[in-house]
Amino acid sequence: MRIKISFPDLLPALMLCGLPLTAADWPVYRGPQHDGTSAEKLPTKRWSATGPKQIWRTPLTDGFSSFSVANGKAFTLVRRSEEGVGREMCVALDARTGKELWATQVGMAKYDGGGDAGTADNKGGDGPRSTPTFDGNRVYVLSADLNLACLDAATGQAVWTKDLAKENGARNISWKNAASPVIEGDLLYVCGGGESQALLGLNKKDGNIVWKGESDKMTHATPTLATIHGVRQVIFFTQSGLVAAETRSGKILWRYPFRFNVSTAASPVVSGDLVYCSAGYGVGAGLAKVTKEGGGFKATEVWRKTGDKPLANHWSTPVLKEGHLYGMFQFKEYGSGPLKCVELATGVVKWEKAGFGPGNVIVADNHIIALSDAGELVLIEATPTAYKEVSRADVLDGKCWSTPVLSNGRIYARSTKEGVCLDLTTQTAMK
Repeated sequence: MRIKISFPDLLPALMLCGLPLTAADWPVYRGPQHDGTSAEKLPTKRWSATGPKQIWRTPLTDGFSSFSVANGKAFTLVRRSEEGVGREMCVALDARTGKELWATQVGMAKYDGGGDAGTADNKGGDGPRSTPTFDGNRVYVLSADLNLACLDAATGQAVWTKDLAKENGARNISWKNAASPVIEGDLLYVCGGGESQALLGLNKKDGNIVWKGESDKMTHATPTLATIHGVRQVIFFTQSGLVAAETRSGKILWRYPFRFNVSTAASPVVSGDLVYCSAGYGVGAGLAKVTKEGGGFKATEVWRKTGDKPLANHWSTPVLKEGHLYGMFQFKEYGSGPLKCVELATGVVKWEKAGFGPGNVIVADNHIIALSDAGELVLIEATPTAYKEVSRADVLDGKCWSTPVLSNGRIYARSTKEGVCLDLTTQTAMK
């Protein structure tokens, strides 16, 4: 592994061992609030000369799945070959040690080559793109071929499975599914059904359909949960654009038309009654304002910026902090694409910093935690005034198109080659 550490200024490290944390699991893709934010405090912000302390490192063969961390386990998807056949596996690791506890096949690992993009040798380490969802004592997985599985979190044994293609006429997309299951209460939400049943709300206990409707074609984007004007809704990003459904009944509340071209992969971002969305391949970004009059909702466009610059999100969903978006705004700028701060209300870029590529970000304790596509973990102040880097460390080999996770004072991150757990609670003084 490469060691390349730099800091904007060399201040003494904080000796913060033993300081209290607001600890939390990270059980689903983009965190417990489905928005990439963590309530945890960062016990250290100035990392030592070797970066955050490594707790464990383990091989993870192929895939762009992120970690979900809960109940002492870290879950992710990998591609493995058994008897010469590629298989998509859900893997559970001991979150403390990285030891594999179980691995369960959830589908066949045959993809369309989308993960090979951006590499000179065209060997990108293709693999699963979805992230497992932990809820209660179960783990839910939506495979590349739209097989939905509920697994026992302790053993990996299947509780129930559902083939959306066979049972619901699901129509897959090029490069296959990348969206993760979304759960709230007793309902599980996915997009990917067929005619008149594209949007699905299922009973998480047995996989039976509670509601279904619409005929939208799916994208690679994971749905978002939000409360807008007092109504809880699940917002799907389909090939028709944004479509919001009431969570309990599936009633369509509003739509915001948005062009589709090749792939839409970033999730919608919600701020009050504003909803942001973006896609690559020349599409660009837009902001809708949702209003409610009487019993009806309406989405009205606030602004839209077309093209791959300045605001395309290829598949990296930005995070929201105090009216500003932070994230990788780029399209196929592998290894070089910028991290940007964008004012949500106007779409104006406040600052940008090159060199991140299509990685991903989360936000915690007024800081952005960014994982570049080359495996550098970077801590940046979440401020629109300027790019203010606090710490940086090269932590992973392989391609990193996944999202870093903060759980109980530790960072969990992975690439197409390996996974790593880094401890933020114990640091040595900087040299």
